[in-house]
Amino acid sequence: MDQLLALKVFVRIAENGGFSRAADSMNIPRPSVTKLVQDLEQHLGTRLLQRTTRRVSMTADGVAYYERAKRLIAELEDMDQLARGASSQLRGRLRVDVGSVLANRILIPALAQFRARYPGLQLELGVSDRPADMISEGVDCVVRGGDLPDSTLVARRLADLAWVTCASKEYLAAHGEPRHPDDLLALHPVNGRPVHTLAGYFSSLSGRAFPLEFHRGGERLLVKAGEAASVNESTAHLNVLVHGLGIGQTFRFAAAKYLSDGTLKEVLTDWSRPAHTIRLVYPSSRQLSAKIRAFSDWAADVFTRYDDGPSGGAR
Repeated sequence: MDQLLALKVFVRIAENGGFSRAADSMNIPRPSVTKLVQDLEQHLGTRLLQRTTRRVSMTADGVAYYERAKRLIAELEDMDQLARGASSQLRGRLRVDVGSVLANRILIPALAQFRARYPGLQLELGVSDRPADMISEGVDCVVRGGDLPDSTLVARRLADLAWVTCASKEYLAAHGEPRHPDDLLALHPVNGRPVHTLAGYFSSLSGRAFPLEFHRGGERLLVKAGEAASVNESTAHLNVLVHGLGIGQTFRFAAAKYLSDGTLKEVLTDWSRPAHTIRLVYPSSRQLSAKIRAFSDWAADVFTRYDDGPSGGAR
């Protein structure tokens, strides 16, 4: 048995969710893939993969073995790349998971530069506001905001992104402009209906809507008014604001174009919301590979232009 090839096959099956897809991606016959996995399991004396007619999943032993196998393969690739010397010789697959508005407004417009710098890297960009399971989904690193959910993760700060509270000019013409966050909870004196609605954003995990957050001096207010429409994806949320469905809070860089041309108007300007820290995150058990390091350094440079932190250079 070629154990290194068997390891690579096992990792590819775990990441692609099936024997056929792994065989196709590695250009190896399906029977050879099956035989390599069988030989590997026999060598280890344990079952790594659970097969059914519909799907392939990892056993508990498989999950533990996958993490170490992936790290070993990455280290071997790093050894090869260091021996080759130049960073332009980086090779292989790099899976990065990133939130929608960050991908569409920041990273994708700059990706041509990354491709020119690292033509040998196959970058797979998972674009979603749903947090990824890095191990089971085969994700090398993620670009995410907020607090780290797991102490075993390693993070590199990329930027602090400022918020803006805004609504479309059509919405404000119809509903009026709030002067205080409490105005968002006001009822119409005639019909008793809410004066304002929110362009809602809800969690992909819990399904709960996030309230608007306002700070002024030592005062902090959370406001959850009625919602005209709610979405769980950041680019769609910006579109809900642009098309006049309510008042909401979004990243200032994402709304900048619409604020500039008058489509959106900032409201409640004497209140603020703390900036949202964006980080590149990877598991501590996975050493910083040359591929992750290359992407991390490039992403840090790209995000510098949008950084609203003390040392940032946001436009």
